[in-house]
Amino acid sequence: MNRWFSLALAGGALVVAMYGLGILPSSAESAKVVPPPAVDAAAGQATSEVVVLAGGCFWGVQGVFQHIDGVSSAVSGYAGGAKDTAQYDKVTSGRTGHAEAVRITYDPRKVSLGRLLQVYFSVVHDPTQLNRQGPDVGTQYRSAIFPASDEQARVAKAYIQQLDQGRIYGAKVVTTVEPGQTFYPAEGYHQDYMTLHPRQPYIAMHDLPKVDNLKRLFPQLYRADPALVSKTGI
Repeated sequence: MNRWFSLALAGGALVVAMYGLGILPSSAESAKVVPPPAVDAAAGQATSEVVVLAGGCFWGVQGVFQHIDGVSSAVSGYAGGAKDTAQYDKVTSGRTGHAEAVRITYDPRKVSLGRLLQVYFSVVHDPTQLNRQGPDVGTQYRSAIFPASDEQARVAKAYIQQLDQGRIYGAKVVTTVEPGQTFYPAEGYHQDYMTLHPRQPYIAMHDLPKVDNLKRLFPQLYRADPALVSKTGI
């Protein structure tokens, strides 16, 4: 979906002002902390782990995880399809198998996989929406976890089952667990998009509230300064 690339900065400023005054609706009131996972990844000696998560537009997903203490990198990209279709103009067709996703690199000594998934299910997106998030519709916006190991897949599947059995949302969790998929970084102009374009109307209406939710609901995890992507290292 076109995310209003062409809107003028003045229009974006108006949206930001209206959001700040409470004139525009925010998702901040509807977000809630879901129970932590009963099953988490086993503690080990590793100082760095990677998991790939998809939950709608990658701008917002990346923006939230960049503000979590213990996350050293969050890169927007594509997962679920072939290398030759990992391009924005092709992925937006919804016919490539790719989902807009974010590769999260984190220190498991500071934040566990389970805690990241708790944030993912609490404030990043609505895991009961099938192949859509808010105004974005298509399989490329599906809720999906791309585990890097059997252990990550085990934790993710157990958590989804836990949330469903607890009837946390009042609807079935449609998040898929898709192992064995390669992650492809997105084009440079998609990286750090929330940080670089906070006045962009889509960001102001749909993504900035997610960071507000993170700060409000998980203050112990929130970090004010985002972990920005190195354009030479993606």
